[in-house]
Parts: sequence; C-alpha cells; structure tokens
Amino acid sequence: MTLERESEPGGFFAQYPRHRRLISLNKVHTTSTDPEIKLRWDWNSLLNDAPELSFPKYSTEYFPHADDLVRYLADFQRIHALNVRYRTAVERIGRDEDGFAVHTADGVWRARCLVVATGWGRPYVPPIRGIEHAIGYEDMEVEPKAYAGQRVLIIGKGNSAFETAAAIFGHAAMVHLASRQPLRLAWNTKHPGDVRGQYGAILDSYQFKTLHSVLDCTIDEIRPVNDHFEVDITYTHADGERALLEYESVLRCTGFRMDTSLFEPHCQPEMIRDDRMPGLRPDWQSSNVDDLYFAGTIAQARDVKHASSPFIDGFRYNLRTFTQLLRERYDGVPLAYDEVPAEPDALTTVTLDRLNWSSALWTQFEYLCDAFVFDPVTGRFRHYRDLPEDYAVSRFAGSSHYYTAALRWGRDDYADVFAIERHPQPGRARESAFIHPVIRRYRGADLVAEQHLLEDLLAEWRRPDRHVEPLREFFLKDLSTGP
Repeated sequence: MTLERESEPGGFFAQYPRHRRLISLNKVHTTSTDPEIKLRWDWNSLLNDAPELSFPKYSTEYFPHADDLVRYLADFQRIHALNVRYRTAVERIGRDEDGFAVHTADGVWRARCLVVATGWGRPYVPPIRGIEHAIGYEDMEVEPKAYAGQRVLIIGKGNSAFETAAAIFGHAAMVHLASRQPLRLAWNTKHPGDVRGQYGAILDSYQFKTLHSVLDCTIDEIRPVNDHFEVDITYTHADGERALLEYESVLRCTGFRMDTSLFEPHCQPEMIRDDRMPGLRPDWQSSNVDDLYFAGTIAQARDVKHASSPFIDGFRYNLRTFTQLLRERYDGVPLAYDEVPAEPDALTTVTLDRLNWSSALWTQFEYLCDAFVFDPVTGRFRHYRDLPEDYAVSRFAGSSHYYTAALRWGRDDYADVFAIERHPQPGRARESAFIHPVIRRYRGADLVAEQHLLEDLLAEWRRPDRHVEPLREFFLKDLSTGP
C-alpha cells in the first residue's frame, strides 16, 4: 500500500520549478530506434510496458514544460491503476517490536519494512542572520516585471537560483547570485544537478560587467532599512574583504531538505549534508534504522553530486534494482542472475553488449554496474545486472574472483573542457575524458585490476582494435592467473 498526501500524482511538479521549465532533457529524435537506447536521452519517462506512456508522446520540447510532466504522471496512475491511497497524510511514524506504525487521520498502518519516498518536504533555510527577511523560492513573485529597476540579491548558486536570475535579469537593474561555494557548472562536473548551460547568458552578463554578478561570499547579515535591505558579506577569495551591499529584494533559492518531523525519536533517521537528506547503506536502507528505506530523489546519499539518483532518469533504475533487493530480503526471492562461461570471448561479448545497450549503466554512470561473480561449483560466472557498485563489493566480499563493468568519465582537472588533448591509443584508454567502459577485477573487497576502454564519440564500444581485443586480452590474462 502506498499512502499519498496529495489528491493526485506529481504534487511537487505542480508547483516547481517556479518558472515551469524543466531542466530534464527530452530528446525525441535520436539515431537509434531501440527503446532501451532512446531512454538514455529521455530523462522523464518512468519504466513501464505501456507504449503510450512514453514522455516524448506528451512533449516534443527539449526542455519540457512542468505541466506536461504532471499530466504524464496522472495518466501513468490512471492507466496502471496503481494501489495508491490519495488524500492520506501521514501524521506520525513510530516503531515497536512488531515493526513500523504509520499514523494517519484514517487509522494506523503497520509494516515490517517502510519505504519513504516523500521527495523534498520543505525548503532548506541556511543559518544566516536576518534570513527571515528573504523571500523563499517557494513564495517569490515570478512575474519578471515585479523586479523592474530593482537591485536583487539571490541567495544560492544552483539551478533554482539561475532559473530565477534568468527570468528577471532583463528587468532588474542588478542581480547578484551569492553563496559560499564556487559555481559548479554541469559541463565541468558531468553532474546534471549542477548549473546547466542554458543559463550561460547570466554568466555572460557577469563577465561583460553589466552589474549582474556571481559572488563567492559568506552572507553575514540581512537587515531591513527603510525601503531596502542592507547585506553584510565577506568575500571568500579576497583576503577576508568585507562589503556592505544594498538591495530592494532578497530571494532565497537554496534548495530543499527532507522533512523528518514525522518520525518519532527512536526511529529518527540519520541526516547528512546540512541535514538535507538521509544517510544510506548500499541497499538504500537507512544508515541507522533497520528496515527503513528511502526511494526517489531523497535516496541519493551514496552518489550525491555524481550520477543521476536525484532525478527520474536515475532513480527509475535504482527503483528497479531496489525492488529486487526487497523481494529477496522479505519474500525470499533470490536475486536474478544469468550464467556466463569463464572464457575470455564469452565475457567480452556479454560485457560489451551490456555497456553498449543498457540505459541504466549509461545514466547511472559510476554508480550502477554489472557484476560477474565466479562460482567455483559450476565453473561459470554469475552475471548480476544494475547493482550499486558499493553494494556489489559488500555483497560479494566473500568471493575471491569477480568483476564489475560500468561506465565512467575521465575526472582530470582540465583547464578547458572544450579543448582536451586526446590520446586515442588503446594503451592510453585510462586517460579518456569522455564517458567510457571500465572493468574492475576484485578479490574480496580489494580492487586488484582495472581495464579502461577508449572513449567513442557515438558511445559505441565495438571496434575490434580499440575495444574488443583489449578487453579480451584483459580477461585472458586475468583468467589465466586464477583467483
């Protein structure tokens, strides 16, 4: 049974983002007709078997309107007739020797295990003196003309802050985006939650000295003075320089945090990263409360700021694996696997087929992997799909011979990500900057070998000289040495 406070699906997206344009890609036209591969660039569809429930049927825009996602989610609920009890607000969550007790106005629901997939419950309010004078992202005026001629301070430098700045910087006299940490651009970090390229006009305006600025600073205090605000700041990279700045509007765009007020003290989950999200074990279980799990956007602690677990295109694959882990633990259904001969050719073929085809491994790069675990009884490898790599290492720590196969980015500190010197020789594949296959060999919990395969412009890793033979040679050498 699923309990939902709202009257229909997609309550968050009915309000957010405030300016109603999603940053999740919707690439309708691709070079492939394979539905699995097309999901690599469809960041909004949920996994299901209904052909009509593909998000590109709801919008053809590259950055879709949030209302289209709300409409899609409503149809998903209607067509699949999901067992969701709407208009049922959870008031309190407790726990005793029989499991969890979930209290609602309609009664108490009991469960041996509890999955919390509430999304962000409340705004994150940073500890700044006078922050109560700032208008939150959730309440601010979205009509750009409301800021005409004003000096505006936006607290935050994430996508919500840039979304707000992009809407008003053509009307405001001055827009400053400020936070302690330097700006993180998605084209540098490869993380879709960092600031995206469509907000580049704001950065242009900053560099061209139009009075719009991006400030690395600590905001010490916000004070209302007559018809404006005085804001004390200390610059981060300026030898402790302080300044007093004046604004007509101060907007708080600092993101959200999970609401933990529902939990009774004895089952209060541990929170991390400024108490924004729950700490997790590798199987998405609470780091400190047994049988309490988290799913969806709040279940990102294991790959925060790396893969796409905060977003639909990431957590849809996490949830598929998570379901299998729950069925194994609570229903006794063994985790599924295929068998692969312990031969270099067979391992090479299966590994490259998966890496070239799987959207889960593509979207959840550096997080989900396939695991090939040698079974000494059968003399073959058990092939498990789409496991978090840290979970695989924990689960198979008793095995002396297993591999993981995943996709990874080069992580060097490139001075210019658009002018990277490339070295397209198989022996230098480890220096690849673009997403590329990496196969790791473990003995117990120890990583003992690693094979990188060369990056490819079209993400097709099948060239005999660059991909097939180097991987085959890796397996041949490793298998010949034994455990």
